[in-house]
Parts: sequence; structure tokens; C-alpha cells
Amino acid sequence: MNAIRAVASDVPEQRSGDPDDAARTWQERARALVVRFGPAVWCYAVLKLIGFTVFMKLLSFAGAYATKPARFGGGANPWDVVASWDGWWYQQVAQFGYHPALVPIPNGPVGFNVEQNSAAFFPLYPGLMRLTSDATGLGLYGAGMLVSVVASLFAAAGIYAVVEKLTGDARSGVIAAGIWAIAPGSGAEWAVYSDSLFVALAAWACYCVMTKQWVAAGVITLVAGLNRPTSAALIGAVGLAALVELYRRESGVLRPLTAMLLAPLGLLGYVGWVGWRTGEWGGYFRLQHDAWLHYFDWGQGTWHAIRGVLLGRSDYPFAFPLPDLFATLIVLSLPMLIVLLIRLRPPLVLTAYTLATIVSVLGSLGIFGNVSRYLLPAFPLFIALAVGMRKLSLPVLATVLGTGAVASGWYAGYVIFELGVP
Repeated sequence: MNAIRAVASDVPEQRSGDPDDAARTWQERARALVVRFGPAVWCYAVLKLIGFTVFMKLLSFAGAYATKPARFGGGANPWDVVASWDGWWYQQVAQFGYHPALVPIPNGPVGFNVEQNSAAFFPLYPGLMRLTSDATGLGLYGAGMLVSVVASLFAAAGIYAVVEKLTGDARSGVIAAGIWAIAPGSGAEWAVYSDSLFVALAAWACYCVMTKQWVAAGVITLVAGLNRPTSAALIGAVGLAALVELYRRESGVLRPLTAMLLAPLGLLGYVGWVGWRTGEWGGYFRLQHDAWLHYFDWGQGTWHAIRGVLLGRSDYPFAFPLPDLFATLIVLSLPMLIVLLIRLRPPLVLTAYTLATIVSVLGSLGIFGNVSRYLLPAFPLFIALAVGMRKLSLPVLATVLGTGAVASGWYAGYVIFELGVP
């Protein structure tokens, strides 16, 4: 009897422990990631580099940075500006750690009753700064910039992944990453600020929810809670999506429940620690309220600022004419962007996250001119624009995004850092 010739499908897979096979596997995975995310990351990086270069040139041309204190928008070189303001505080945390305290200010300015303290700044970003500095030998400024730039690339990849999953169109994902590079407030993406890191975590958390990777979504949201207080919007969105999933029972019970339980631990843990160290359980919120005059006021501050801008007045807190004008235009554009997003019928996590972010920004008293930066995490607002632009030819698309990149060096960088307080 003739032997039957075996074919490949009949032979059990043989797993080899050969290091060369493992290396080839990792190379194939890396190549696949580059093929998938490379266009979006390159699009983002090129546009961001153009905007950042224009920003630096404007700083050099104006020269005002040389007359300002290094802590407040100045420095020896133009690039020192992106390490001032909040960047100065992050460097203090990275170098000296925290010393939470609520120190009263006798007869201080109206509204400012407590001394400012580094405990208002969450630990993830400065912690990564310190680790990067120790590992690379870079100073804290260089380490902070490296963390921000790398995080921004991961954010671009995350935005691409979300948009591709939602629309089924890779081109829209690439364009969305490009729009985020030139968005109002994007000057904070390549600065010693925690914005890029948070958006990277938020985008990938949303993607994990969209792909029903619930435990990963919970862990990423937990980490995001150690980065910024605005993670409350992400925590709420992930928790709501997990609750609906529990009701539908499409992913079982354990995984969505785990996501719900993990998501708030980072934020609650840090806020609780600050309260314990200051001897007042609401210590973090009192610090924000009495030291930075930043708190939820149900939109009164936003209303007074918009009214002041429209009437040509400066009778509201933290008035900066040009940044406030841009902020007003952004607020007026939000209803259109929200409607366009909802028309795409996005998953619950994107809708809830976007709306919660907008409510937290517009409902809080703060520097109104920073609305553009505070809304950077609301990247789903760009999805409808990306979908609408996907039919443009490559030369037209390059012209539109390239022009925006050049302009962003002014409106997203110079206006915020030099004509306002980022």
C-alpha cells in the first residue's frame, strides 16, 4: 500500500526554542506595527515638527523670552519657554519630590488663600521624567521633552487606531492624527507638560474598550488617573461603557467588572494620598481652589469670560485678549463638532468621554485662554473632520495640513506660551 504523503496542514506545529526564530518573530511583529501605524505617526511628526519650528522662530524673532523670568515664560534660549510655567513645577517634582502642605496666605490676593504647592501636579509625568533622566543621563528638561515627544507619537498611533476602528478607513485615521498635530493648544504636546502622555493613555484606553479588552482598558485608565485630574472624564466613560457591557453580558461579568473597579484607583489613590499628607481629606481640592483658583463653578467663569470677550471687556479673572478670543471661537464651534461626531454614531465610550471632557473644561473656573489646551484630550471631535477630508487628493491634503502646521506655530504655540499663560 502506498504511503500517503503528509502535507503541512497535517503536521502539528513545532515550536522552536531557537533564538533566531524568536528574533524573526519579533521582527515580523515590529514590521507589522510599522506598516500599520507608520503613516499616521510620520504624518503627525512632520506636521508637529513644522509647527514647533515656526514656534521657535517666532520666539527668537520677538525676543521677549529673554526679558522674562525663567519660571514665567522666559529663559536663556527660545526653547526654554516650553519648560516654564507648569514645566517648572514638573521639574521641581521630578527633582525634589512632594511636600504636600496647606499654608495659608495672610492678606493675599483675592481668591488666593493658600500657597501654591507641587502636590497639585500628578506624579506620573514627573516620575517618568526622573526615570528617563536617570536612565539616559539627560537633564530633567531634556528628559521631560523626550517623554512628551515619545508620548505624542504613541498618542498619534492611538488616535489612528480609534479612528480606523470606528470608520474602517485607514486614511481617516492618518488625517485625524495629523489634525491633532495642528489643533488649537497643540503647542503643549512638545513641551514639559503632561498633555501628550494623557492623550496617549486616553486614546488607547478608548481603543481597548472598543475592542473589548476590558482589563487592559481598566489598567490604562488607572495609570491615566496618576497623570491628570481630567482623567475623571475617562474614568467615567470607561466605567459607563463597562456597566452597559455588564447589562448586555456580551463579555461576561468578570472582565467589565474588573475594568470598572480598576479605572478609578489611580485618581482616587493620589487624591487620597494628598489629603492624608495635608491632614485634610479634601486637601487636593482645597489646593486647587485656594492656591490656583481652579475649580468647578458650573460654567460661571466661562460665561463671564465669553461675555467679556464679546463685549470687549477684561473684567473677568485671568484675562488675556488674544488667547481668550481664540478660546471663544473654539467654544462657539463645539456644537457643530459635537453634532458631526454624533452623526458618525461612535461607541458609547467615545461619546461619553468627549462630552464629559467638554463639560469639565467649560464648567470649571480657570485661565479661559487655555480652553484650547484643556480640550486637547477631546480628540474624537476631530474624527468627523478627518472623515470629511479623506476624499481630498494628496497634494490638496498636504497643502491644507501643511498650512495648518505653519499657522499652528503661532496660534497653538506662540499665542498660548507668550501672549497668555499655558
